Amino acid sequence: MRSRTLPAVNDVRIRRLGRVPYEPTWRDMQSFTDARDADTQDEIWLLEHDPVFTLGLAGKREHVLAPGDIPVVHIDRGGQVTYHGPGQLVVYPMLDLRRRRLGPRALVDALEQATVDALAEWGIDAHARPDAPGVYVGEKKIASIGLRVRRGASYHGLAFNVDMDLEPFTRINPCGYAGLEMTQVSELGGPKALDTVADAFLPHFTSRIDNVKRD
Repeated sequence: MRSRTLPAVNDVRIRRLGRVPYEPTWRDMQSFTDARDADTQDEIWLLEHDPVFTLGLAGKREHVLAPGDIPVVHIDRGGQVTYHGPGQLVVYPMLDLRRRRLGPRALVDALEQATVDALAEWGIDAHARPDAPGVYVGEKKIASIGLRVRRGASYHGLAFNVDMDLEPFTRINPCGYAGLEMTQVSELGGPKALDTVADAFLPHFTSRIDNVKRD
C-alpha cells in the first residue's frame, strides 16, 4: 500500500499511509482529534502496521501469553489484546460523530457490515456477532474492532486480516477469548492485495456512515 492522499469521498478525506509504526500513528490520531474543530474535514486512514500487540484500556495482561520479540503497547481504545502486522488492512475512521449525529454503536455496525459486504464480493459468507464486536467467517475471526471516542470524535478502528502471518495471534488470547482462531481473506479465496480489499471496503463504509440509522 503506497502512501498517498486521495480525493474526498462523500466529504471524507481518504489517506493511504502505507506501512507505518504503531505508536507514532496512535499519537498522530490523538493529536488530530485534539486539534480538530467544527470545520475540520473527516478523514479515513488506511494503512498497515509493523508487528505489534495492542492492549486496550480494560485489557488484562494475562491474555498476552507469549509475546516474544513483538512489542506490547498499552493504548486508549476499548477492548482487550489484538495483533497488528504486515498484510493486515487497518482502517482508522477519524470522524466527527456529533456532526454526523452518529453514535458509537452505529459506527461499529457500519464497520462490521461494510466488512461483511466487501467479503461477499468474493463469495465469502461472513457475519457479525451481537456478543463480540468484529466479523467472523464460521467460528473464525477475520476482522477486529476497537474504538475510542473523545471530544465527540472517533479514532482507532478496524483491523481486517488480508494476507498476513497469523502465527502471532497464537501468542495471545485474541480479543480476550482463549482459543479463538483467526482467518484471512487470502485463505478464503479472496485477494491478497491490501489496496484491492480497501477499494472494496471503502464504498460500503462511506455509504453506511452517510445513510446509517442515527442513534
